[in-house]
Amino acid sequence: MKILTSHQIGLADKATVEKQGITSLDLMERAATKCFDLINKKYKKLKPKVKLFCGVGNNGGDGLVITRLLFESGYDVDCFVVSFSEKKSTDFVSNFERLTKIGISIKTITSENDFPIIGKNDLVIDAIFGIGLSRMLKGFTSQLIQHINSANPYILAIDIPSGVFAEKDNSQNVAVINANHTYTFQSPKLAFFLVNNARFIKTWEVVDIGLDKDFIDSLNSNYSVVDLAFVKTIYKQRNKFSHKGYYGHSLLIGGCYGKIGAISLATKAALKSGSGLVTAYIPKCGYEIVQITIPEAMTEVDAENQLEYFNYKTNPSVIGIGPGMGTLEKTVAGFSKFLKENKLPLVLDADALNIISRQKKLLDFLPNDAIITPHPKEFERLVGIWKNDYEKLELLKSFSSKYNLIVVLKGAHTIVARGDELYFNSTGNSGLASGGSGDVLLGIITGLVAQKYSPLNAALLGVYLHGLTSDLSINKTSMESFTASDIIDSLGAAFLEVC
Repeated sequence: MKILTSHQIGLADKATVEKQGITSLDLMERAATKCFDLINKKYKKLKPKVKLFCGVGNNGGDGLVITRLLFESGYDVDCFVVSFSEKKSTDFVSNFERLTKIGISIKTITSENDFPIIGKNDLVIDAIFGIGLSRMLKGFTSQLIQHINSANPYILAIDIPSGVFAEKDNSQNVAVINANHTYTFQSPKLAFFLVNNARFIKTWEVVDIGLDKDFIDSLNSNYSVVDLAFVKTIYKQRNKFSHKGYYGHSLLIGGCYGKIGAISLATKAALKSGSGLVTAYIPKCGYEIVQITIPEAMTEVDAENQLEYFNYKTNPSVIGIGPGMGTLEKTVAGFSKFLKENKLPLVLDADALNIISRQKKLLDFLPNDAIITPHPKEFERLVGIWKNDYEKLELLKSFSSKYNLIVVLKGAHTIVARGDELYFNSTGNSGLASGGSGDVLLGIITGLVAQKYSPLNAALLGVYLHGLTSDLSINKTSMESFTASDIIDSLGAAFLEVC
């Protein structure tokens, strides 16, 4: 699914009006009705007291339509127009006049004196500002938003929480609606995927308002959401007559004394993701552990307690390297020599990245389309500190482009970068915030590369499956008790969802 800019959404609105022979007022009615249907489906039995706050632009116009539909369906609804400007959109004015004609009382807010009392059990619907907002909020509008938040009601935002900028940093804005849920029109907004906005955008869903599909397909976007429809186009069905040789040979390199668990998790994940053969290259101290716990894997050994030589004998299709490897002097020297001589596809994580961050010249020896899987702190060590999420995205694109790498930046919405193209993952929950989770991800991606998925597709499918395991398991176990081993155990169920 494409992530469209506010400008592109505006163009799609206009194209839809022209191609479908409707008015912008008709389109507003359609969009707001879709939102009302969702609200009514959820609340028709409870019928809570509703307080609806509308701006004077098209987002406010959507709110007025929702007000009318709620009123006509028997809800106890109070509508407040936040009159922050004398300039009102044409469609807002049309819906305002329609409401007054049918006798719906509308209260106007022009100062702090007009703020209503908000009950904690009220349903507040925010339709004050939409995706066109580009300035910090001041004056009574800023105070109103803080007043709404302080009452701590359940807040439902229409299209985007008021105060959030769709495509630029708003971390300095003190007035932003803390929405519990957001109904957003046609396409998710870039702001939804950024950690700085987490407290404003807790959950969201896309509302299809019937914008012209052909026009949307024609729009260029460097940002996409990795969802189920997307990964179904990536996943490859297996050939009935295939054998293990069809599905490649993964070599997992890592481990040191006390950290054999990390490379064991990565090795098992490569197996469970479908790699035909898997070999673990580890220090001698881990030999019995891997042989006993992962009988399906082959094992080669290095020095006694750490990796020094990196002189594997097997003939792999791809190498995943880094989990539990350590950064002792001999390991660093051997790893540096390995990178300079290696010609195979690579997936790198953990200590492999920690070593590279200290010796950045090693980046020049990574093969094109090598995959690195840093968490934010590891990425910071590679590129430096960023001021906000948007600067982070620019650093991500620049770094990926400069070194021709696939970067998997792990987080709540793991981002896969290939040059200027960014893909935001849609699966996963905080159950994944557990030691070993990243080691498992490296194993999954390595196993997919072994099966001849392109590096980009291996990364995209890998992060989706990795996140999906936690989503599928959440009804059976808690987020707190979900572990890296549970990810591996749930991979089969995750594959069944996408095949």
